[in-house]
Amino acid sequence: MTPDADDRAPHPTEDMAADSPRSVPPQANTHARTRRCGPFTVVEVMGEVDLATAALVAEHLDAATGRPGSDVLVDLRGVDFFDCSGLRVLCRAETRARDRGGRLRVVSDAPRIRRLLRGAGLLGRFPPLPEIPGEEG
Repeated sequence: MTPDADDRAPHPTEDMAADSPRSVPPQANTHARTRRCGPFTVVEVMGEVDLATAALVAEHLDAATGRPGSDVLVDLRGVDFFDCSGLRVLCRAETRARDRGGRLRVVSDAPRIRRLLRGAGLLGRFPPLPEIPGEEG
């Protein structure tokens, strides 16, 4: 049985083929999107982040931390729920950014995110910024 033409993945464009797979921004999904804000790559996370959705966030973080010296802000202000699956993704992405000479920081003004980070012993690693630097609310 052969797949129909609609089932086949499209061929990459020339621009995509020139980039490494990790540097190509992932497609938009309902849990994360990536944008530039001055010198920062901002990964906006939305909704519930748990075992079922953490991989959607990881796609964006992998792309954002794929370049050497990247300065990534993970905006958690739109998150309704965040569990240890999300923490694992954050830790992995922060290590990856640091290993490439970059950094990853968290943006959140929610006390529950601060409590989660403190309870997991990660508040020192991810002290939350209340807002994106240079962006007016």
